[in-house]
Amino acid sequence: MSEQYRLATLEDAEQLQAVTVDAYETIRALNIPFPAGHATLEVIQNNIVQHECYILEKGGEIIATVTLDRAEDLQRQAISPYPFIRWFAVSPAHKSQGYGSKLLDWVEQHIILQKLDAPAVFLATATRHPWLAPMYERRGYEPFYHKTVQTPDRQEEIVFMIKTLDPARYKTPSVQTG
Repeated sequence: MSEQYRLATLEDAEQLQAVTVDAYETIRALNIPFPAGHATLEVIQNNIVQHECYILEKGGEIIATVTLDRAEDLQRQAISPYPFIRWFAVSPAHKSQGYGSKLLDWVEQHIILQKLDAPAVFLATATRHPWLAPMYERRGYEPFYHKTVQTPDRQEEIVFMIKTLDPARYKTPSVQTG
């Protein structure tokens, strides 16, 4: 069976919801309030319509997904002008098999670097998650900004991480706060 990389469609929503919610079990167990961890079908559908939700599928089964945020989020743009990825998830039945890395590599190279012509990409994750930040660091992402956000239960420390895709054109973001 061959692997296919493509944009998700609304027809993928139910399968995407199952993959995302299953993959975010650790997030829920840690009580980290990331929306993907509690994504309803409607939230998944909105994500597909409002952003660029990419999937890696094999034999008609969605193995992994990642979203490239298209939102005009001025707060995020003040942190970095580069594309922002979010909602990265790998089906638990397929984790530790390299599928997530393959999808991220494809999105970084074919979408962010080639299609968008962006020299870097960034993301954010909770610092108290035990393995997410180290996983992204192994992929070449470097922390460049920390922010504390207030959630209903606690203050959550978020780390923003950036990966340079084209060093010749990359300019370090100057974070504007306040």
